Amino acid sequence: MIFIKNISYIMSHIFFLVFVYLFMVHRYSRKKTLSICFLAFLFTTVMGQLKLNLFSDSALFYFFTTIAQIIVVQLAGLLISEKRDSRTLFIGLSASNYAIIGSIIAPILYISTDSVLLALAGNLLANIILLLVLYFNIRNTVTKFCERDLEKSRWELCLIPVFFYCSFSSIAFFPYTLYEHPENILVSILLMLTMLVSYVVVLRYLDSETKQVEEYWKNMMFESYIQGLESQNYLTEQSEHNLKILRHDMRHYSTMIDSLLDQEDYAEIKNITGHINEVVNENKVDAYCENRVVNTILMKMAEQAKSLQIDLQLDILIPRQIPVNEYEFAMVLANLLENAVFNTKDASSAEKYIAAKIHCTEEHLLLDMENDCDREIYFDSITGLPKSRRGKGHGLGMQSVQAFSDKLGGAIDCYCESNRFRIILYAKF
Repeated sequence: MIFIKNISYIMSHIFFLVFVYLFMVHRYSRKKTLSICFLAFLFTTVMGQLKLNLFSDSALFYFFTTIAQIIVVQLAGLLISEKRDSRTLFIGLSASNYAIIGSIIAPILYISTDSVLLALAGNLLANIILLLVLYFNIRNTVTKFCERDLEKSRWELCLIPVFFYCSFSSIAFFPYTLYEHPENILVSILLMLTMLVSYVVVLRYLDSETKQVEEYWKNMMFESYIQGLESQNYLTEQSEHNLKILRHDMRHYSTMIDSLLDQEDYAEIKNITGHINEVVNENKVDAYCENRVVNTILMKMAEQAKSLQIDLQLDILIPRQIPVNEYEFAMVLANLLENAVFNTKDASSAEKYIAAKIHCTEEHLLLDMENDCDREIYFDSITGLPKSRRGKGHGLGMQSVQAFSDKLGGAIDCYCESNRFRIILYAKF
């Protein structure tokens, strides 16, 4: 029985750290992350052997050793995670519950079969199956949830794994084990099923919330696209109307020019042709690039900048067909330009400007934007990207920019110096 306990504890520590490693977004390199996990495993294993073998008669030592093990492994999870917040702690505490299932299955099988081999094999198999099921079904949901910036903390989620862990421990391990009270087996099994159902509800909630954010940005994208098309259609109709008037008046201009030719008044003829050219140029619909979706967004943002008397300086190189999703790319442009307009509109400088270099070719993508900025910019300590101070519903734009860059394997750099903010996104295809 002691042998089963020892091996079972070691397996639970291994699978706990594997779970933490796979389900967390890492802050450090793989080598450093694995080193931290190994040190945590070494500590918990040594302490486990002490409480099970050398000081097995001391309930006090068992209690405080378990507390120390919990603190160390949870700190290890927080240490390797990119974002050290309530979500990271929730994953770490949930990993403890996942790992404890195998530790409970081992004594249940041993009591039922009196076979050490079957008990340990069942423990191992249960851990492997549960890990694979969770990895292929919920990892993406958990990762997306962890990568998002939260508007408020979710510490209440941590209470779920905490209470389950305390329940498991009091029923199956401390102060009495299942070996001593096998009548608790049924309660343990029911508690495991209750925990699994509870986690299904929580994960569905997290998945629903993630999808709501994604749908929100899709709706924002299409709303901007539709507004851009409406603006483009309005400008086209106005241009066509004005050009129809010009065509109608052309015969009058022609008569005037013929009369002025007879009088050899070439200066006045030049004024008339200049006026005609001016009317034509005023009614020309701007096309910033050949890609219709991106051009629509650029037109909308240019119109917004013009209404706020912001000088929008654009250097555009975007072909009709681009090697990225054009809707995602247009949404990124809309987010960055909207942030630039927001930070520039109240600038104290005499000439407010936004300079944007936007190149998307078969070889690379480059977004380089600079604008006046009198506002104080707050940067995220982890991502290095600016954080919104505009309240609820804001700040998600930079997350979409970060997600777009990560999808392309790109790099983002930004800084604010001398009241000028600059952000650069580069990706090589």
